Amino acid sequence: MRWFKALVLKAWDGKNYIKFDFKILSNKINLLNPVKKNISILNTSLTSGGAEKVISLLLKELIHDFNVTLILFYNKIHFPIPEEVEVVILGKKDHDIPFYEKALNVFKFASKYNEVIKRNKIDYVVSFLAFPNLLTGIISMLNKEPKTYISERGFPSDNTTSKTSHYISKVFYPLLYNKCDKLFSNSVHINNDLKDNFGVKIPMEIIYNPIEQPKKVIISSTLNTVSPLNIITAGTLNKRKNQIMIIRSVENLKFDFTLSILGGGELKEYLINEIDSRKLNKKVSLIGKVKNVDDYLVKSNCFVLSSFTEGFPNALLEGMAIGLPSISTNCLSGPLELLNDNKPVSINNGEFFKAQFGILVNNDDHIGLEKALTYLNDNPDEREKYSQLSLERSNDYLLKTIYSQFKDFILN
Repeated sequence: MRWFKALVLKAWDGKNYIKFDFKILSNKINLLNPVKKNISILNTSLTSGGAEKVISLLLKELIHDFNVTLILFYNKIHFPIPEEVEVVILGKKDHDIPFYEKALNVFKFASKYNEVIKRNKIDYVVSFLAFPNLLTGIISMLNKEPKTYISERGFPSDNTTSKTSHYISKVFYPLLYNKCDKLFSNSVHINNDLKDNFGVKIPMEIIYNPIEQPKKVIISSTLNTVSPLNIITAGTLNKRKNQIMIIRSVENLKFDFTLSILGGGELKEYLINEIDSRKLNKKVSLIGKVKNVDDYLVKSNCFVLSSFTEGFPNALLEGMAIGLPSISTNCLSGPLELLNDNKPVSINNGEFFKAQFGILVNNDDHIGLEKALTYLNDNPDEREKYSQLSLERSNDYLLKTIYSQFKDFILN
């Protein structure tokens, strides 16, 4: 019997026989519909934080190119997850547990994590935030495959909550981060800090946070009117976000204004007392946690970020995408990159700097912030100008653009 290298089928088209080479045809079909690789995303949870928001957005695009497994330490989910994503929860307890118990979970979670990697035949592992990144380092030590990628989302030297966590970072970042293949963060300053102060030597890249095009945006020309300055800020109520700076800055304003503070957190009662003591109850509102942030942003006409430190400020970017003129502290890292294309500035205490895409003030300088707010109030044309610049700048961070960079990072 004669053997053929390829199966050939003849078909009559009415005039001639047409030959179909199934080997060639199959190859063409595979090129059009390549087999998806398997990718896993690891994080502590999917609560309402910046890293979690980024993961949620990336999942929307990842499902078109990969088989995706989302692995979480704890079952805390705030953001939507596409149906195509397999979700695996490693721990049964809440994430608000003592530090020593979190430390003990390292070994349990690492074992379960490794099981999921093998069971789902994961080709690419991606983790976000320090604790998950350390586990990914362990996975990389245990296996030659898959490829392991980690993402640092906060400024490391100012991102530890205690001496113990700082010591752990100093010891285990160089030990475990360097076992992974590559790292990406959302700021050049984060990468420099990891290299200079934590001994991280693996290849590092910058992939900024993505944002979706808002359904509603502010028409910039409407801000060029005399009206109350409706100020808004958003973020967890804690020391790092420093909302008290904004409250102090508005206390002595000489014009009509409102201040809305979105978010919840440990300093809620403290801020309530500060608002009461300054007799600002009719002007300042603590809104609490909300899911429809854009509905509040679009009704405002000035966004303020008061943080001591950031990784990359999602809230500031979201305000700019709506079209809000923005004022931010010049903290490391993020605001300088967003508002002045990372060109360094020098700001005198008690003053402000008109940057390329917004206004910058020094950390914890409520006098400088008060002057910046007064400047925007007294110059409606500047509100319109910075609104247009905000819209222009935010286009650089749209999801399709950032995902393209992320996909290229994974595959190359």
